[in-house]
Amino acid sequence: MNEAFPESYKLLREIDTLIKKTGIPPLYLELIKLRASQLNGCAYCLNIHSNDAIKYGEDPKRIYVLSAWREAKEWFTEEEQVILQLTEEITQIRNHGISDEVYNKSIELFGEQKTAYLITAAININSWNRLGVGLNMHPVNNKS
Repeated sequence: MNEAFPESYKLLREIDTLIKKTGIPPLYLELIKLRASQLNGCAYCLNIHSNDAIKYGEDPKRIYVLSAWREAKEWFTEEEQVILQLTEEITQIRNHGISDEVYNKSIELFGEQKTAYLITAAININSWNRLGVGLNMHPVNNKS
């Protein structure tokens, strides 16, 4: 394996650490990680971030319906819905990128700086997902 590869992990972790210091609520960051991981099919990250979200106080019922959040809008605040839309548009960038509507709504709710960090958070989990899926990483099932 390329010697620079482990260093890249450190850089991704540094981005995670930077984002955590921005004042964005940890549950919002976990929603980003969960939704991107669902879209990318990264079971390894889904396992980690489902557990992390629950540790931060997330209701497991919301995790159960997250993949169909548009059908369960009353379960998610306006801010969370914008975060989920932003995450989806970044994760599925091949479709059209971030729409003006979602970007402007995010600026309205969070301001320019936090919107930039939300975008960076979505980009970073997409990087982690590509490592997890690309390296064929799987969560350990301890119920054998």
